[in-house]
Amino acid sequence: MSDFPAGAPRPDQPPVCPRHPDRISYVRCQRCGRPACPECQRPAAVGVHCVDCVRDAARAAPATRTVLGGRVREGRPVVTLTIIAVCVASFAVQWVVPDWTARWAFSPAAGQVEPLRFISAAFLHARGSIAHIGFNMYALWLVGPYLEHTLGRWRFAALYLLCAVGGSVGVLLFASPLTATDYSWVTSVVGASGAVFGLFGAVLVVLRRLGRDAGQILVLIGINAVIGFVVPGIAWQAHLGGLVTGLALGAAIAYAPRGRRDVVAVVATAGMALLLVVLALAKYASV
Repeated sequence: MSDFPAGAPRPDQPPVCPRHPDRISYVRCQRCGRPACPECQRPAAVGVHCVDCVRDAARAAPATRTVLGGRVREGRPVVTLTIIAVCVASFAVQWVVPDWTARWAFSPAAGQVEPLRFISAAFLHARGSIAHIGFNMYALWLVGPYLEHTLGRWRFAALYLLCAVGGSVGVLLFASPLTATDYSWVTSVVGASGAVFGLFGAVLVVLRRLGRDAGQILVLIGINAVIGFVVPGIAWQAHLGGLVTGLALGAAIAYAPRGRRDVVAVVATAGMALLLVVLALAKYASV
């Protein structure tokens, strides 16, 4: 009868990597003592660690936070790049599918029947204008990565989506089914500018909270606000709605007490979403 556990190497057998039993390894992990083949070795301050110990140590280590409570992550701004990719893909589909724009664009009349349009319009752009999507994506790239890093991914994603909704609510609040102005009850609007203006508002608050110069953002907001009123065909109502939403939600997140940032962020996000829903329902009920 054998005195060795089943599957364990005998003393006269060479050690093998637990993850790759076909590979002999005389190098052992400094933490668990198991053999580790070259593929499973990770350099450490002393010797090497195996990939399993490195993974377990990463899970046990406390997450590094930014000054405003966002989780520090290495690599690219995933949320910002995803939003840009969706907008670009949607813009391409607009050229291929004839009714794609009309199907997802926002108007007060359409939003009353299909609430999803309050968000979907922010991922569409004027089909015949490269400048429209180009400017919005460039502006998003200017402020998106900074906010995503500072606030954290889920806070930034929630901020962008709520600012997009805030832009649509802004259009709704200034519209009337009894008038035939440029932005009437049935006039459709598209574009990420409402959400982008919301990010401008949020980054303004964040910069002020951190004691940094916010003059450039103020100038940028002012120039675009003037353009919205001077150039025809621009939904300044969406800009205003997104900006106010971004300022309010950004302030709630940026000025949250240090020990309660996660709770405040969740409550503020839910509260802003509820407020936008109430404003929309109140407007619909009044007409």
